[in-house]
Amino acid sequence: MRKGPLFYAKILLFGEYGIIKDSKGLAIPYNHYQGGLFLGDLNQDKIKDSNQKLWLFFDYLKQKQTHYPDLLNLDLNQFEQDLNNGLYFNSNIPEGYGVGSSGAVVAAIYERYAQNKITVLENLTREKLLKLKETFALMESYFHGKSSGLDPLNSYLSIPILIQSKENIEPAGIPSQKEGRGAVFLIDSEQIGETGDMVSIFMEKMKQEGFRKTLKNEFIKYTDACVHDFLQGNITSLFGNLKQLSTTVYHNFKPMIPTHMMDVWKKGIDNDDYYLKLCGSGGGGYILGFTEDFEKTKQQLKDYKLQVVYRF
Repeated sequence: MRKGPLFYAKILLFGEYGIIKDSKGLAIPYNHYQGGLFLGDLNQDKIKDSNQKLWLFFDYLKQKQTHYPDLLNLDLNQFEQDLNNGLYFNSNIPEGYGVGSSGAVVAAIYERYAQNKITVLENLTREKLLKLKETFALMESYFHGKSSGLDPLNSYLSIPILIQSKENIEPAGIPSQKEGRGAVFLIDSEQIGETGDMVSIFMEKMKQEGFRKTLKNEFIKYTDACVHDFLQGNITSLFGNLKQLSTTVYHNFKPMIPTHMMDVWKKGIDNDDYYLKLCGSGGGGYILGFTEDFEKTKQQLKDYKLQVVYRF
């Protein structure tokens, strides 16, 4: 029996790592994957396993609610009762793939158990969006140690979200898809990435002045330009900035690119047929690709599993 709506995966088109340091970002829902809360039979292994994971999350939220009552106001009695009755999260969102599996869990728990919750149907003022994001960041920190709250926010609202800065987020109107030759796509690296580990590596690198400079003068500069170009539908300029962004990541974020994907990453930069970037924190999972000629790119990457996210 289902206990609430389904929540979609998300794709952060631009902004991974940069949004930690106030770059722009753009996240879109990805309805190819989804998950929701259900009640089921705890004698089934899959249901029991998910239920036990939710119990651990419940314990964490109970503790946080004591410390942050202004942010978290969950009906913990109902949550506990449902857990005893076989509550589990049923999802086809792959974990460790950078598409927001934990974000969907957080969104589902908030939607089901938050008291005085901010709903999708309200007039979503900036204050309300920031309050939601802050609440979600606190909840999702259970999974990653540190969270921007953006994944659950995107999953909960199911609309594209533009991050102007840490204190300025808003729903975004993105150009509607059309059946053109170009595409944004996912490549399956066929290995799982650990978000917490990748964020730790990033924070360690941030201690180096050279890396901080590169992040500000190159990574954030090109990320912001890509967000602007994508929203304006300026494809020529977008691909120029994507090449710069892909090159910057290739040279400075090596730990986040699975080793066996380095060559195919470099090949795209060299032949200008496609450009790759991180999808989420990297280290495995999906890699995001952009191409102006998807049919040609499909041939070049025929050894990999590709999924189209957006056509233009």
